[in-house]
Amino acid sequence: MAGLFSSAPKRVKVVEVGARDGLQNEPDNVPTHQKVALVDALSEAAIPQVEVTSFVSPKWIPQLADAVEVASKITRRAGTIYSALVPNMEGYERFREAGLDQAALFVSASETHNKKNVNKTIAETLEAFRPVAEAAKSDGVPLRAYVSTVLGCPYEGAVTPQKVRDTALALLDLGVAELSLGDTIGAGNPASLERLLDAVLRDVPVEKIALHLHDTRGTALANVVVGLEMGVTTFDAAIGGLGGCPYAPGASGNLPTEDLVQLLHGMGVETDIDYEKLIEAARLARRLVGRPLPSHMLAASEGPRGVPPIHG
Repeated sequence: MAGLFSSAPKRVKVVEVGARDGLQNEPDNVPTHQKVALVDALSEAAIPQVEVTSFVSPKWIPQLADAVEVASKITRRAGTIYSALVPNMEGYERFREAGLDQAALFVSASETHNKKNVNKTIAETLEAFRPVAEAAKSDGVPLRAYVSTVLGCPYEGAVTPQKVRDTALALLDLGVAELSLGDTIGAGNPASLERLLDAVLRDVPVEKIALHLHDTRGTALANVVVGLEMGVTTFDAAIGGLGGCPYAPGASGNLPTEDLVQLLHGMGVETDIDYEKLIEAARLARRLVGRPLPSHMLAASEGPRGVPPIHG
């Protein structure tokens, strides 16, 4: 057992997506000043990358109609990258107006989910990204891309690793610097994730891969361990476990950031994140949405004596 985690990386980057991927799924409007407060709390916790918002059409996601205003009011911490989702050139222009650091594209590995999400085929979506990618390259803006439904689709069921690999390679051809592979409905388990990464990593350098794991079936942390063992060093998570997917019925929230950080620190993997301030941010997120959140560590921190962080 001593060598079980010997190949795990010593340091991991956590990308916080709660302010976007989490809040976009909330049925009740979260006021702008509260979104700003949440992003600022995440910055205070020294998270290295925070996804602030999305520049999609307000018609599709009214919750994030205040994207430019939120981006203009946050307090930016030196050393933190602030990113946002960008679907097209109109969104990219709003992104540039906001002056954030990194733009993120998004496409599904499943044709049906992609059609439900953006009303385009995968090929049409990739082609629509081309002018955005060219503008970002000209402006010196790094691009991230999310590939959704990589371990299962709510409409089609299984998605082949080869389909994910092909989509990933097409995005790299556009100039994307980092690919976040998303288990949108939390269908993955350690064996299926290993098969997926085996296929993708034949053609894609592991340093370009991030994992975006949902915890619908309680397997997200187990899948993190598989990712670590296979050399992945970037993981997405959402404070408190906020989120879901409006186009994936039954999908529960993202992997809670504080649960991920607790696991990493317990394994001796550095993140540079302030865990106590992270728990404070999770409490703030819970107050903003007005309901309990699925975070294990948030619940554990509020026992009679609390549960202190574990360090490897």
